[in-house]
Amino acid sequence: MLTKTHQCAEVIELDAHSRLHYIQSYIDTSAADTLFEYCLQKLAWQQSQIQLFGKRVAIPRLNAWYGDAGYSYSGTSFEATTWPQSIERIKAGIEQTFEMPLNSVLANLYRTGADSMGWHSDDEKSLGVAPQIASLSLGASRRFVLRDKQNHRRKHELLLPHGSLLLMLGDVQARWQHSLPKTTKVNSPRINLTFRNV
Repeated sequence: MLTKTHQCAEVIELDAHSRLHYIQSYIDTSAADTLFEYCLQKLAWQQSQIQLFGKRVAIPRLNAWYGDAGYSYSGTSFEATTWPQSIERIKAGIEQTFEMPLNSVLANLYRTGADSMGWHSDDEKSLGVAPQIASLSLGASRRFVLRDKQNHRRKHELLLPHGSLLLMLGDVQARWQHSLPKTTKVNSPRINLTFRNV
């Protein structure tokens, strides 16, 4: 597995307090292919429901949770579970390279372009102040869009390809929202592994 170092990351300053570190090829294609197939076949995928405007609604994607701690958001709760070895190795590599403490991962499976993620921030109290998120993308390339919470016209967009890594650092979660929009241009699956510290 080939990895890029911290110094090779493209740094994107969203504002004076919020930045992204983006590495287009954090793991090489062969390793990314292997990890994608492993995750697709072996993770305990489920379709969670969230509380939205007082109703329980199925999310438009599948997800799975692994880590040393449990996690809750929008009325959905996950229990601590044993790490799959392949994913734990990725976590350890990110921790070592970027000096980020991580103890859990929320995996998302977008089966086609019809699956999506709406506008939100990863700012639950259990993630602490200024949570740092590391997101590894596998499979189909998808658009990732951020918008300023105070000015929705102020946006930033990235295309996240197979094997890429995006770090959301500083006050990104406090000041920005992000989403993965639906698209008719993608018919193949995408998985992202979002590592965090609960």
